[in-house]
Amino acid sequence: MLYIAVCEDEVSQLAVIRDKVQTYFKGNNILAELETYNSSSLLKYDLQEGKYFDIILSDIEMPDTDGMKLAKEIRGCLPDAILIFVTAHLKYAIDAYELEVLRYIPKSNLDEKLPDALGIAVKRIQSQSDKSYLIQTATRIEKIPLKQIVYIQKDGKNALLICTDGSVKSVRKSLTDVHKELGSKDFVFVERGSIVNIAQIKSIQKEEVLLSNGVRIHASRPRLEEVKERMAIYWSECV
Repeated sequence: MLYIAVCEDEVSQLAVIRDKVQTYFKGNNILAELETYNSSSLLKYDLQEGKYFDIILSDIEMPDTDGMKLAKEIRGCLPDAILIFVTAHLKYAIDAYELEVLRYIPKSNLDEKLPDALGIAVKRIQSQSDKSYLIQTATRIEKIPLKQIVYIQKDGKNALLICTDGSVKSVRKSLTDVHKELGSKDFVFVERGSIVNIAQIKSIQKEEVLLSNGVRIHASRPRLEEVKERMAIYWSECV
């Protein structure tokens, strides 16, 4: 089951987007629960109360807030949620990219662009949704969804797993052992002491990898080409 939110202050437009989203999921036999909001304040209230969504579609300019501010607040509550802007205001496209918005869809082009955006969102969710890393010791057992791991770093004899919610999980194993146990091609060494989740990479600038949580990690030259190749493969599979 996927959980979807649509936020749009114009009631008639909200109904149009809702119907198109429902048509997509029904047509592709995907179970989805859809919640609509005609006010961003109502959405923010539900998020602050712990409401969960996999995908959030939102307008950018609304009377009570703008989409950029809303996107930042969503990121604070649901760092893994996929954001799609549906709007008539093209001037925000660059800001939307910086906030890791998956797609930017003009309202005038919904029929063509919305199904493609939803398809990519579903593939991205499915790529890591059922995979977890298990930490098991004499005193503790914990399962961590792979999609929540941003990167893994060596710390003496331990490996530290840094997660999207800011938490840090420690396991007394080498990075090589952890990498093998992850069993996922989405994780790659960027240098001897760091492994990153390709899904959490925002960009590569010279020899630095910028991650979704704002952390920059140095990538060694021998590893850099492999990281770029793996990124290209990952994104081609998502598109």
